[in-house]
Amino acid sequence: MYRSFCTAVTCMDGRIQLPGIRYLQQHFGVEYVDTITEAGPINILANQTEPKLVQSILNRINTSVNVHNSHGLGVFGHHDCAGNPVPREEQINQIKATIHFLKQRYPDLPLIGLWIDEHWKVNPVETEDYA
Repeated sequence: MYRSFCTAVTCMDGRIQLPGIRYLQQHFGVEYVDTITEAGPINILANQTEPKLVQSILNRINTSVNVHNSHGLGVFGHHDCAGNPVPREEQINQIKATIHFLKQRYPDLPLIGLWIDEHWKVNPVETEDYA
């Protein structure tokens, strides 16, 4: 039986949408994925240099969690990101920092960090040190 929703905080890049959504559906056992998109959201949330964008993302997560009763949240980084054109290792660190930031706000919500590579394969990111 499917639980209804989970949440994805992801880049707006269309190439990563379907692989990421399919991964989260299977990982969290849900039918629907609320997608919260920005150009380079892991940079926005990890570094928090744009408070209005951070708050906008948090407001949308709150809607997913409180209205759709989201059962989990996935955070994506990806290869060839136009909105966050930094090396893979830096994006991995941003994913970890984003998970840490979100875990403080949603301590009971299961979180997962994901890196989508140049073949559009979804790879979980180890985030225990940050969660």
